[in-house]
Amino acid sequence: MIENPFYSHEIHGDYDVVSIGRLDLEEGGTIPDCHLAVATFGTLNEAKDNAVLVTTWFSGTHQIWRDVYIGPEHALDPGTYFIVVVDQIGSGLSTSPHNADGPNAALAMSDFPHVRIGDDVVAQERLLREHFGIDELALVVGGSMGAQQTYEWAVRFPQKVRRAAMIAGTAQNTPHDVLFADALVAAITSDPGYAEGEYKSNDDVVAGLTRHAGIWAVMGFSTEFWKQEVWRALEFDSKEAFMAGFLEPYFTAMDPNDLLTQAWKWQRGDVARHTGGDLAAALGRITAKTFVMPIDEDMFFPVRDVEPEQRLIAGSELRVVHDVLGHLGLFGVAPTYMPQIDQHLGELLAAPA
Repeated sequence: MIENPFYSHEIHGDYDVVSIGRLDLEEGGTIPDCHLAVATFGTLNEAKDNAVLVTTWFSGTHQIWRDVYIGPEHALDPGTYFIVVVDQIGSGLSTSPHNADGPNAALAMSDFPHVRIGDDVVAQERLLREHFGIDELALVVGGSMGAQQTYEWAVRFPQKVRRAAMIAGTAQNTPHDVLFADALVAAITSDPGYAEGEYKSNDDVVAGLTRHAGIWAVMGFSTEFWKQEVWRALEFDSKEAFMAGFLEPYFTAMDPNDLLTQAWKWQRGDVARHTGGDLAAALGRITAKTFVMPIDEDMFFPVRDVEPEQRLIAGSELRVVHDVLGHLGLFGVAPTYMPQIDQHLGELLAAPA
């Protein structure tokens, strides 16, 4: 276990850490005492039928959802819904390589086991059921890796999910994304300071984390973002200043092993493993009212990859979100982004399910 001040209440605000006990993993490992970081907004009603689960993306936590997506002016209104944001395993706030201690001490750092998207969802279902008494969700929503978890929820627990919204993600990871994640991993692990996962501080791996940020700059933002110099609207005077003032500080504060844990499961996201590789059969299990919401300039999960999956979900709708930022439009920087998200989620939540 190592200390990293980035993963703290000072940075991420209010959240609770809840133990769900022993979690046996799909790959055969075990987390003896799995802890999930969870932030809640609003009040669970007496019928316990107003719960919304939000799942998190690579490197992200509940913080971005709290700051951008949740509030009385949004579709995710705490005045109406009980909104539960669960930080994924390996996020740095939930049980992760850098913070494994106590019963989990043997899993620290390079000894952390492989975790799959399905393990996150099993853990979340247990948390909701045992800690909050929630057996049914009005909505599950997530972006990117959160979309992978949303697909997993809708396929694994169809009776528990009334509505589902997958933003900028796929049900089955593509070869392109596998290769991209390989590059992200190599950027970190090729740094001599990584020391085969036994570094003493994230600062030891700053060169690798900086390269990692550079790869995100290439693929996380669209070609139009760079061509149109959209970074100027974010009050930077050059693309180099944007990198040095935004993307690089964002990633260099994080723990390398935590990012690698998330990348491994991202690469292997695939609901078709439930049906012997038959994606149509897996998506055919979904009974939730579903909106699939790709971002038009997304270079990770383009509409052409997302739409064929959407067509396999009975009664689903394709709702394309327009944002020049591309995949990292998920941060909600563009003023036109959240009105689209709120419109789609509002219509989904108003739909019978």
